[in-house]
Amino acid sequence: MRVSFIGIIFVFLYAMFQALMRGIGETRIPLIIVLGTVVMNFALDPLFIFGWGPVPGQGVMGAALATLVTQALAALIGMVILLRGRHGIELSWRGLVPDPPYIKRAFLLGFPGSVELSTRGLGLVVMSFLVASFGTLTTAAYGVGSTVLQVVMIPAMGLSMAVSTLVGQNIGAGNIQRASRIALFGTSVGFGVLTLVGIIAFLFAPHIVAFFVPRDADVIAEGARFVRIMCLAWGGMGIQLCVVAAFRASGNMLMAMVIALVSQWMIQFPVAYVLSNHTVLQADGLWWSFPVTNILVALVSLGWFARGTWKDKRLTEEDRKAAKVTDEVIIEEGLG
Repeated sequence: MRVSFIGIIFVFLYAMFQALMRGIGETRIPLIIVLGTVVMNFALDPLFIFGWGPVPGQGVMGAALATLVTQALAALIGMVILLRGRHGIELSWRGLVPDPPYIKRAFLLGFPGSVELSTRGLGLVVMSFLVASFGTLTTAAYGVGSTVLQVVMIPAMGLSMAVSTLVGQNIGAGNIQRASRIALFGTSVGFGVLTLVGIIAFLFAPHIVAFFVPRDADVIAEGARFVRIMCLAWGGMGIQLCVVAAFRASGNMLMAMVIALVSQWMIQFPVAYVLSNHTVLQADGLWWSFPVTNILVALVSLGWFARGTWKDKRLTEEDRKAAKVTDEVIIEEGLG
């Protein structure tokens, strides 16, 4: 943990670089950097963990060191790219002078997003307490099922980032109708793709769980039951992510925060507690809280999106110039 916390500054720097690149429609460069550092991490992990030649083995801390090195490298490459200014964004020392009005605006925009992400992270901790009360078998099944869910979330988050980038660009260009069409298109794709992935996961759930725990039949059975119940509403998760991405792109961080709070504290935890402790479902009640939450939150998100109030939000108060969104990005995404 001590080594990992050193890397927070590098994580922050790369996150800023990645956000700036997405904001101008350049998504390939961050992808290439991440792919390169992931490959490098695979090579450094065994070297730092077990040691080789003059490099001593560090055990578990070696894994943290490998991650620290790749995080620092990614941040360095990002800063070099920004310093060169080849993509329309160039750093300068004058830009480091504190700007109180901008800092205030950034804080007001970022605070709801911080609450949203913190809520989701804390939600996993609280859910773990509920799961742990049912014993080691249920806890093990939850651990495997959560890992499967995290894998599924990776392409879903990638799609939501694409929606956020394109919606933000079109709102910035004053083309609200096209921003709305992009959000609807992304939401439809998210629903369709994750529903298809859910069907595949339902059919092959025992094999998927066995990949993580190949020698424990009880965990495989319980984990497969969790996956099969959870995957029934992955399409709703795709809807929620894409709609929230559109809200964020338009500056409606408060909407995204409220959806996260409602999802975790007003729906999932109460449903999980009631179904698992006050019905015959027992541990299965924990698993059913996932599809129930995804469906309800998807409906709430769509209803809020359909109201159209998110279109009225502006990130800046200045009169915006008549700008044109980057045609290349729209063509590449097949939305032109």
